[in-house]
Amino acid sequence: AAFNPAHRLMDQVVEATLLHGTATRAEAEKRAIALFKKLSLPNPESIGERFPHQVSGGQLQRVMTAMALCSEPDLIVFDEPTTALDVTTQIDVLAAIKDAIRDTHVAALYITHDLAVVAQVSDEIMVLRHGRLVEWGGTNQIIKEPRQEYTKALVSVHEIEHQEQQPGATPFLSVKNVTAAYGGGHIKVLKNVSVDIYPGQTLTVVGESGSGKSTLARAITGLLPPEKGTVTFDGRPLANRLADRPKEDLRQLQMIYQMADVAMNPRQTVGTIIGRPLEFYFGMKGRERDRRVAELLDEIEMGKGFIDRYPAELSGGQKQRVCIARSLAAKPKLIICDEVTSALDPLVANGILNLLLNLQQHEKVAYLFITHDFATVRSIADSIAVMYRGEVVRYGAKSKVLMPPFDPYTDLLLSSVPEMRPGWLDEIRDAVKTDFAKMAEMSDERTRLASGC
Repeated sequence: AAFNPAHRLMDQVVEATLLHGTATRAEAEKRAIALFKKLSLPNPESIGERFPHQVSGGQLQRVMTAMALCSEPDLIVFDEPTTALDVTTQIDVLAAIKDAIRDTHVAALYITHDLAVVAQVSDEIMVLRHGRLVEWGGTNQIIKEPRQEYTKALVSVHEIEHQEQQPGATPFLSVKNVTAAYGGGHIKVLKNVSVDIYPGQTLTVVGESGSGKSTLARAITGLLPPEKGTVTFDGRPLANRLADRPKEDLRQLQMIYQMADVAMNPRQTVGTIIGRPLEFYFGMKGRERDRRVAELLDEIEMGKGFIDRYPAELSGGQKQRVCIARSLAAKPKLIICDEVTSALDPLVANGILNLLLNLQQHEKVAYLFITHDFATVRSIADSIAVMYRGEVVRYGAKSKVLMPPFDPYTDLLLSSVPEMRPGWLDEIRDAVKTDFAKMAEMSDERTRLASGC
């Protein structure tokens, strides 16, 4: 959301460098391309020619990191720079940040809710809560011997234990051999993807940035009509284009977006935001609508006292709960959750996951849960689809997908999950980079064979 959608990425990356006069245009672009390579962005020599909407959210975050480093500043404020990134990409970005701080002697203020990340890059940690300093000390002390109760809770937050449910006889949503592309069919993003979602269960889709996770959601919702394949919903085929779908299909398939800040109109109250689908789908007005809004606020554990508040008056976790209530207002049978906990601290994220699981039991709603966080996968999944370069490389029940022997890519993802101990990044970065290069070669070979070359 920080990029100007009307300008190419390279123009935005080098802008500060040119304004401050620290390099010529040619030097700035050369520096930017070197940073793109360091951050493992695809096609580093040409990705700068793309517009923001032509790359994934994780790739945009890496371009943003390159933008901050390009002008060689004295101080960088990193505000959740790896929140939107998959675990393998996160390692590259963290390593680049750590190297930049070491090589340029830049000072860094790193803001994050992920203590496993903090342990890799920080010298000291300051813990804040409700605008107050809770604890401040060296990284080893905070991670291994926290003194305050809140810090102890952050360090020791436990995964939710969700028992995998057995699928029913008939899938509720079935994606069969779907292929989708951007740029008039020139950029293939999904390649022959097939997955099933069963009533009252959760399919989690995991993979690196740009693997096709969110594109799969767009194909299902009709925002990106598939070139090939079918999407069947509740026993009937869905129209490829959103505009061709009847209102009842729109009602039964809802989305919760990653960035609650840009998913809500800042000039509308919570009551108006949640009440909109009640009016649109059910014609509710006046007291009947307000009563149902209050019920939904109770369901998300906020209460009717929030009905007249604006988004700016809510915390991050509260905003995401309002987005959940808005989706539930339509009484859907399937909700697509796109990275809904990635921007939240561990305690709040656990609260959101517990809420979603409780609502699933109560409402019997199915979830397609897109995430790069394996703690979330273990907490909420019944089945898992692992995606890489637009293909599903591993798929099945959670117990089977997370049980060895693993395929090379799933093994790479699992080994890349950050550990909350200093020094882990230095141990894993080179191994991950080598494995990642091997995976790219394997994928290129599969593509070559499939095309008959």
